[in-house]
Amino acid sequence: MTQDLRSAFPDTILEVGKEDSNLVVLVGDIGHFALQPFAEACPGRYYNVGILEPTIISMAAGMASVGLYPVVHTIAPFLIERSFEQLKLDFCYQELGGTLMSVGSAFEYSTLGGTHHTYDDIALVRSLPGSEVIYPASPKELNLLFKQTYANGNLTYIRMTRQDHGVDFSDDKIQFGKGILVKEGCDITLIAAGPQLKNIMGSLELLSNAGIDAEILYYPTLKPFDAELARQSINKTKRVLTVEEHIELGGLGDQVLRAIQGIDGVSMDNLCIPDHFLRNYGTYQEHCEKLGFTPQNITNMALKLCNMNNSD
Repeated sequence: MTQDLRSAFPDTILEVGKEDSNLVVLVGDIGHFALQPFAEACPGRYYNVGILEPTIISMAAGMASVGLYPVVHTIAPFLIERSFEQLKLDFCYQELGGTLMSVGSAFEYSTLGGTHHTYDDIALVRSLPGSEVIYPASPKELNLLFKQTYANGNLTYIRMTRQDHGVDFSDDKIQFGKGILVKEGCDITLIAAGPQLKNIMGSLELLSNAGIDAEILYYPTLKPFDAELARQSINKTKRVLTVEEHIELGGLGDQVLRAIQGIDGVSMDNLCIPDHFLRNYGTYQEHCEKLGFTPQNITNMALKLCNMNNSD
């Protein structure tokens, strides 16, 4: 059976925790069954603090201040938005390191409504000095990027998703701080963060049938951002479409826009979460379809950019 990200996370924590007695795990009343092997193998290093997220962050910072390495795991809006002051002052201002491991970012907890959505978590964490942002969408990426950033002295946010983009990258391509060239092309650059790579890959045949040869980039790390990879690609194609489950401000599209400053003649668009609250209930896939996160809509947006550029 194929392992998903949420089941890969406890395995990674257990593996690293057995090797490093300084690793401690703090949770906000989630993940007990999955993390039970860690709790049993590493007694005294697993804490269910309950639904007290700002308190969890302050506790974790206190542990980091005495040489422990905290991993905090809970739902994204409560981990990042509710606890932002503690992240800023207790971790980053004190220059302490740890890992924040969220679930339910964007609209993944779609059936629970707007209280459990978070569209701005990447932007918020990016704004903190000394922070790092990772957005893996495969178990391998989660495992490797956690280990590459573990105990590096910085506050690392891992935006863990239930979705898998379905692309099996070799280990050497998964490097913290680096984007990945998925496919070379010459007509337009399509750039994905997180699971939306799957929908971009799904648009390839549709674009090819329309005579468009797309180049595809994928970013499992959003801070630090591999600006040079984006610049090289977009300087060649002169057209770029970014796709992300985040608001436009402070996300992938914002990073790409900054990266291409000074390159003339570029046409750009960004498929993202719009600047308003999502008030509908439904499945993750239903939200994707309503917001246009589909291969067909990506194809339509890409073709519009190509036609716009050709008409100039």
